[in-house]
Amino acid sequence: MLVSEARSLMFSSSQEEHCAPSKDPVKYGELVVLGYNGSLPNGDRGRRKSRFALYRRTKANGVKPSTVHILNTPQASKAVNCKGQHSISYTLSRNHTVVVEYSHDKDTDMFQIGRSTESPIDFVVTDTIAGGQEGEETPITQSTISRFACRVVCERNPPFTARIYAAGFDSSKNIFLGEKAAKWKNPDGHMDGLTTNGVLVMHPRGGFTEESKPGVWREISVCGDVYTLRETRSAQTPGKLVEHENNILQDGSLVDLCGATLLWRTAEGLFHTPTQKHLEALRQEINAGRPQCPVGLNTLAFPSMQRSRALSSLEDKQPWVYLACGHVHGHHNWGHRSEQEASAQRECPMCRVVGPYVPLWLGCEPAFYVDTGAPTHAFVPCGHVCSEKSVKYWADIPLPHGTHAFHSACPFCATQLGLTQGWSKLIFQGPVD
Repeated sequence: MLVSEARSLMFSSSQEEHCAPSKDPVKYGELVVLGYNGSLPNGDRGRRKSRFALYRRTKANGVKPSTVHILNTPQASKAVNCKGQHSISYTLSRNHTVVVEYSHDKDTDMFQIGRSTESPIDFVVTDTIAGGQEGEETPITQSTISRFACRVVCERNPPFTARIYAAGFDSSKNIFLGEKAAKWKNPDGHMDGLTTNGVLVMHPRGGFTEESKPGVWREISVCGDVYTLRETRSAQTPGKLVEHENNILQDGSLVDLCGATLLWRTAEGLFHTPTQKHLEALRQEINAGRPQCPVGLNTLAFPSMQRSRALSSLEDKQPWVYLACGHVHGHHNWGHRSEQEASAQRECPMCRVVGPYVPLWLGCEPAFYVDTGAPTHAFVPCGHVCSEKSVKYWADIPLPHGTHAFHSACPFCATQLGLTQGWSKLIFQGPVD
């Protein structure tokens, strides 16, 4: 298939991976978990999956602040929380609690994200394991993601603005900020606070395009205000209020839950991403060019998208690359620098440059692409392949890591990118006949 034909597929109105269940629901956007190549390693199941589409609900379920109660006994606080309405409790001391009741909002839909599998959570998110091998075989001993981490509230009418807030309502329709949580009363009198490990947001400057640049990471409060980052992730003292910024999600916004990072793509933004068909056409186009191993002279071929997603066993024709120089080869066992470190540094037979030697896997999650270019570059050191502009975009994005570190990572597997070299341009050799 020609590139022009492949590109025409990109804007197909019948693209099955981006359409709603029927023609009626309005799609607000999608949340896509960084570190997964199109699906979870063990498959997407129910509310536990690598991407979550937000559609306008049949009936609005949003809530908005209404009555404020200042209570002086734990019993009084319990009585308010048992009324069956949504509420946020700010415990200032054992005998001093402020409870803000929330009433129904007919103009918004609310979607909740967190680690809990209880019914109020729409999108269940667990800690991402770098390398894309997360699964039941590698359990997290102690998760840093909150059970009720955050909520996204979307306006039901155009322009369908989506806003993010820290914390989610539990099965009792409550959010509890205990004595140890960071909380305060704002100058206008309303209470606010932060969750233990916080919800961080970064909006790219210039939207999610090939010209975009990383924005500044901020923390979002329970009421949706924007703050500078705390000294450490769970510090008691909040950062400073950033008055000129808001909690509106933009195409390409990143949401970090301290253990997993989500990418927000608007419905309009998704329309301009490559489709699965487009990526498959690009794969077939590379394979149709019959790239060869320059030494073994055997023909190479990228595995199917399905096999690439699963990181399944390597295939005979799998392309491998010397990441330091970008020369693409077939798999072979020569060039080891030492017998003890068979898998570490290898010498490229073409140019004698020494560096990692890894298999190449196509990036299969369309939402991570900033353009529709050919897969010509690979992330270092994991070997995931996508377009040049997409590779360079993600290599410049500092993602939160642990409690106070930031580093760039491959969006398809969450592997930390090399400090001196985050990507490599691939050099294919065509057939000699």
